[in-house]
Amino acid sequence: MKIAVAGTGYVGLVSGTCFAEMGVHVTCVDVDEQKIQKLKDGVMPIYEPGLEELVKRNMEYGRLQFTTDLTEVLDDVEVVFSAVGTPPDEDGSADLKYVLAVARQFGQNIKKYTILVTKSTVPVGTAKKVRAVIQEELDKRGADIPFDVASNPEFLKEGAAIKDFMSPDRVVVGTESEKAKEVMTRLYKPFLINNFRVIFMDIPSAEMTKYAANAMLATRISFMNDIANLCERVGANVDAVRKGIGTDARIGSKFLYAGCGYGGSCFPKDVKALAHTGLENGYHMEVIEAVERVNEKQKGIVYDKIIRAAGSVKGKTVAILGLAFKPETDDMREAPALVVIERLLKDGATVKVFDPIAMDECKRRIGDAVVYAKNMYDAAEGADVFALMTEWRQFRLPSWNVIRKVMTGNIVIDGRNIYDRQELEELGFVYSRIGEK
Repeated sequence: MKIAVAGTGYVGLVSGTCFAEMGVHVTCVDVDEQKIQKLKDGVMPIYEPGLEELVKRNMEYGRLQFTTDLTEVLDDVEVVFSAVGTPPDEDGSADLKYVLAVARQFGQNIKKYTILVTKSTVPVGTAKKVRAVIQEELDKRGADIPFDVASNPEFLKEGAAIKDFMSPDRVVVGTESEKAKEVMTRLYKPFLINNFRVIFMDIPSAEMTKYAANAMLATRISFMNDIANLCERVGANVDAVRKGIGTDARIGSKFLYAGCGYGGSCFPKDVKALAHTGLENGYHMEVIEAVERVNEKQKGIVYDKIIRAAGSVKGKTVAILGLAFKPETDDMREAPALVVIERLLKDGATVKVFDPIAMDECKRRIGDAVVYAKNMYDAAEGADVFALMTEWRQFRLPSWNVIRKVMTGNIVIDGRNIYDRQELEELGFVYSRIGEK
């Protein structure tokens, strides 16, 4: 089976590569000539554990190729996945110009029955717009060529995307015809062998499922952060509360960890887009709107704790450990670390940073505004405050004796609740975490 994937961003590259790993012949397409050339040379545009090896292996086997021209492969493929970006507009809505551009090119060039599957996260109703654009282009050509549109939203976690794709909890597919359902069933047949669930539904429901899933996870995070902030005020311990409610089978323990807020390319964008969809349809998504407000406030909680513990930071040095919005990625989109760094710099602090993967991305975003350390100990040297923003594994068991010796001050702010209060206080640190007085 042959397919094409339009867009070689996070979703498109991972999806195309994993389909190739399952034996499908995949052509990944992107208008960025430099990116395509780098991919042909084996240079990855993103960091994702295991991705580089999979790309190179499937290129060697001839199952994965890259091009800048979708039209050159349309005659050979049965399915085209649209995995282009849907950046948020100023009002929070999803910008569909790239999605519709793919649809337009699809309609201008298909010569036989082909399915256009939207993999990008798009608002409910996008498939209707995609279908209309394709039909408009076919009418301009005077061509009566059958086609289908479908929705196949992704549920990939950055840092574990390959595992998520190869061993999914479920695959959601929205279709409008039995023929499209048959083709998509055949495409996902390798996954069905291992009893993975492919859930077929109508297209609007598939589009909504993606937003609802991300909004639910974001809600759990903001809920626990709200609870954590109250725990601090009443003298409760949020970690104990989390265990107490997480053992309830109706609630479960996942996404109940208090911290300094969520970031990344999905949750912030999707929560905003879902709220905007509600407004477009005359309905206020009041819970979702509150989720966003809580998270925006939570992103600054580490800064608030630094000021509470250190007073003015003007002329002081703050070490920031972790820049990416989560471990195992270099993604800094909407990262809480950016909020904290910006406020510290505005207050006149010197900020030293270290992240195992995201240093280059940080340089791209904020340049030389901060000091780039070689490792966590280099970051701590001369620092008045040591603040954790991302819970990378290598940050979990630092040599606190070394850190205590090299720091000028003794304040530790734990934005992810991974350290032991007793251990640090016995060493003379002033320790603060989320959700514990």
